[in-house]
Amino acid sequence: MPDTDVDRQFPSLAEPFTLDPAWAFLNHGSFGACPRAVQQVQAGLRDRMERQPVQFLANDYEGLLDGARDVLAAFLHADPQGLVFVPNATTGVNAVLQSFDLRPGDDVLVTDHAYNACRNALDAVAGRAGGRVCVAAVPFPLSDATAVIEALRAAITPRTRIAMIDHVTSPTGLVLPIEAIVADLQGRGIDVLVDGAHAPGMVPLDLDRLGAAYYTGNCHKWLCAPKGAGFLWARADRRAGVRPVVTSHGANSKRADRSQFRLAFDWTGTADPTPYLSVPAALDLLGGLLPGGWPALMLRNRGLALHGRDVLCEALGVPRPCPDSMIGSLAAVPLPDRDSRFVPRPPLLLDPLQIALQDRARIEVPILSWPRAPQRLVRVSAQAYNHPAHYRSLAAHLRAFLAEGI
Repeated sequence: MPDTDVDRQFPSLAEPFTLDPAWAFLNHGSFGACPRAVQQVQAGLRDRMERQPVQFLANDYEGLLDGARDVLAAFLHADPQGLVFVPNATTGVNAVLQSFDLRPGDDVLVTDHAYNACRNALDAVAGRAGGRVCVAAVPFPLSDATAVIEALRAAITPRTRIAMIDHVTSPTGLVLPIEAIVADLQGRGIDVLVDGAHAPGMVPLDLDRLGAAYYTGNCHKWLCAPKGAGFLWARADRRAGVRPVVTSHGANSKRADRSQFRLAFDWTGTADPTPYLSVPAALDLLGGLLPGGWPALMLRNRGLALHGRDVLCEALGVPRPCPDSMIGSLAAVPLPDRDSRFVPRPPLLLDPLQIALQDRARIEVPILSWPRAPQRLVRVSAQAYNHPAHYRSLAAHLRAFLAEGI
């Protein structure tokens, strides 16, 4: 039954988006959704580029890129000299790890909630260097954020050189206590690479104050920029050592008016730069959806995610898996079929329950394998276009499909 008070508290702000209204799209966390007006800005930039490609790419591009960088840097509270665009956070992670001077016998630190693609990159780099990956086992469900700090401390060794830590975990949707983690690890002489794929637009960021050695994030997720827009930020004392995954013209540039860091990353070969250049339009549009701007939108989405989580927990008869303080705009809920129907699945292989929700209910939501328990998780997102009825529908269909044995 509709809850009119809750529905009034979280009205849909779907008008700017081009999502199919026949679907309940509860998976913003995977790829985001770009508003119509931002798509139009990108189309205009592409038209301009194709009218005179040499003028655009050889003469105009650098200034346009700097303008977009400055806007994003202000949003992130980050020194723009340390900020470069990359296609996605996975590329940013690879750039840092492949540049890091890891030696035989060195250890790298990660949690067992890491995003699979980035964990693969860590394993590959450590393997080539003769290093070792030390995994901190963070419990889920968990009752307190201190469990994260304790797990990380337990996995540190005297040879730990760098840690890759998610700001917001992808499979479990936890907002980790990143400020405390960075301070603790870097206080021990361990560089921290923050995988902030989900964080920009979900939680407030101040990269200069955070002071991590490296921070990478996506603009195509909670900022709703076009696909292919991400960033990498490096602290001033680490910039000279970071190289892009593609070596291009900047590697031997003699220009003195720009840093080697920018020269190397800002041109890595011919590509479509319009996702980067459209980021300011996305920041402006999303920031104008509510009178309170971006802080109000983050607060609204977090409140809706908490509501959706509670609806699911009540319908499924499971306890809340983490404190409210560790939720942003993502929330994962364990399904009540622990062990009985658990089949470990690769990240890109859909669970039968997810397929049933798509095919029979037009609900887009991920069902994730969580082998640590072992059990399955349903992970819901909350973005401007979502409203409480989406979560009520999901809860009802989940109960029905689970009763069928899916």
